[in-house]
Amino acid sequence: MSLSRQLLFPCDAPAQRLDAFLAEALPDISRAQLKKLIDNRQVTCDGAGTKASFKLKGGEAIEVLVPPPQPCAALAEDIPLDILYEDQDLIVINKAAGMVVHPAAGHFHGTLVNALLHHCDDLAGIGGALRPGIVHRIDKDTSGVLVVTKNDQAHQHLAEQFHQHSIKREYLALIHGHLATPKGTIDKPLGRHPVQRKKFSTKARSNKRAVTHWRVIDNFSNEKFSLIRLQLETGRTHQIRVHLSDAGHPLIGDPLYGRRSELNNIKDQQLRTLIRQLPGQALHAHTLGFIHPRTGEYLEFSSDIPAPLGHIITYLQQGAPNHETDRNGRPI
Repeated sequence: MSLSRQLLFPCDAPAQRLDAFLAEALPDISRAQLKKLIDNRQVTCDGAGTKASFKLKGGEAIEVLVPPPQPCAALAEDIPLDILYEDQDLIVINKAAGMVVHPAAGHFHGTLVNALLHHCDDLAGIGGALRPGIVHRIDKDTSGVLVVTKNDQAHQHLAEQFHQHSIKREYLALIHGHLATPKGTIDKPLGRHPVQRKKFSTKARSNKRAVTHWRVIDNFSNEKFSLIRLQLETGRTHQIRVHLSDAGHPLIGDPLYGRRSELNNIKDQQLRTLIRQLPGQALHAHTLGFIHPRTGEYLEFSSDIPAPLGHIITYLQQGAPNHETDRNGRPI
């Protein structure tokens, strides 16, 4: 039996395409799946079928009929997982940098979903055949905490928390340069880059609001790097990477938004070697907090910075004694 999702387009909201509104309101359903639902007339607006391009003007009642979970098309693979927590409803993973979250073109094996299918008896299918249980993502080369749901009830509950921006998401990042103030907020909308389709931009024609809060942990004078803590108010694709790059402080080692020439300008040979050992951008999803979908209890999970990034920070902190550490004296 199909699951009915009821939505109301706000009366005071500016006009918006139906497909764009649904993509924002239902982040747990892929754009491709939403388009298929619209084309199959499983999306109605005020009781009538419509097109993806239909302009919502305010007050429309929208119903989305989501078909039953599909058998997963991804293959189970025996890949080790760093599990922080697990129960009947969800599993919290410390994802390694370099691991893709779910299968896609060019990455059908070795993903987190492949590993989870081997570990779990069942995963929620509402995310689609290649994204079972996936309610949010972090980039391939970003490490850190990620939650995956095991049933559709948990999936919908977590998806709503992400939609309401009530999830606590804190990241640690090593960036080029020193920010002008100890803390601040970047509030710039993001959208697909008009020319480079793999990138996102704050200057896109079609965009969504994106808000990133940041606070400086350490300023390193030897190479003018900074370690900062970031908290996401929204969770757009590449949000932190684009916001920091746009502000003139890209992530160290970012292959897409970073400064490739900067590495050659670093005088310290040992530091250059450490940076070359990074698997990707210097970004770690450090903390994730949410309300458990069954118990209503607030849960929060954190993970240590992975070794390649930790080695760089420790090396830099030799000349910066004022920094935050965990109970074992390691940078957090």
